[in-house]
Amino acid sequence: MATEVMQGVYPILVTPFDEESRVDEESLRRLIEFNLEAGVHGLGVALGSEVYKLTEAERGRMTRAVVDQVGGRVPVVINTGANGTDLAVHYSKMAQENGADALMVLPPSFFPAGAEEVAGYYRAISDAVPLPIFIQDVAASPISAGLAKRLAEECEWVQYIKVESFPVVAKVAAMVAEAGDALTVFGGAGGGYFIEEMRRGSVGTMPFCTQPEAFVDIWNRVQAGDEAGAWETFYRHLAPVARLTAQGAGLFHGVHKEILVHRGVIRTAVVRAPAPSLDAVTRRELEALLEELYP
Repeated sequence: MATEVMQGVYPILVTPFDEESRVDEESLRRLIEFNLEAGVHGLGVALGSEVYKLTEAERGRMTRAVVDQVGGRVPVVINTGANGTDLAVHYSKMAQENGADALMVLPPSFFPAGAEEVAGYYRAISDAVPLPIFIQDVAASPISAGLAKRLAEECEWVQYIKVESFPVVAKVAAMVAEAGDALTVFGGAGGGYFIEEMRRGSVGTMPFCTQPEAFVDIWNRVQAGDEAGAWETFYRHLAPVARLTAQGAGLFHGVHKEILVHRGVIRTAVVRAPAPSLDAVTRRELEALLEELYP
């Protein structure tokens, strides 16, 4: 599927759970269709999917369900990063066997890893699994532009990078300037700097999956030269949600699942423990925002 250069809007799916914290596959399939109907260019399963809370069996089931429902309409990117090289290779092979089109791999973060160790980690994955690899640059284990370029030059399948370590806009600019000849650059961090990133050479974003039509509209407007219209969509639909989730690191999954419940896409807003619950004031603020955006 991913034979052409990937670009555009690649939302990261949440994992819907039922009241017993079991994967709700029916809601997941509705969520996929909700995003595809909005015109997204790809879909991902990653940290925003609570993938780190899934069992190995659930990881496989999740990938198979997404690949099956997508049915080849867009590329599917699966996060397979781990704190051990052998484990990351294992997850990557499992993703390939279950039909993934590409991998997203964050560097080990539990113990600090130097450039040589990081290079060996990506080389092992690239040698084992012939699928395009997104380097995931995150605050816990940031990747410099120089190291990113080296990884692309040394590892055949390292072809993309998702930049989301801060300052993300400056990091995108540096990555494009230094490694843009070797890597295709995407933005991340929830899509909060999508327009600024595109100005600096990013060709896509991997945002949250609750407002895909807004992200697609922004993408289409920027491609058509209507940046003013893109900003109007951003401030009207995306900025209020981003401000709400930024109030606490643990609010992200809960808020976005509440939005999807409100929009009739998934059945419950269950987030796997440990996870904070919304306090009464924040819940009222969210409810008021949803009534305004999606009455």
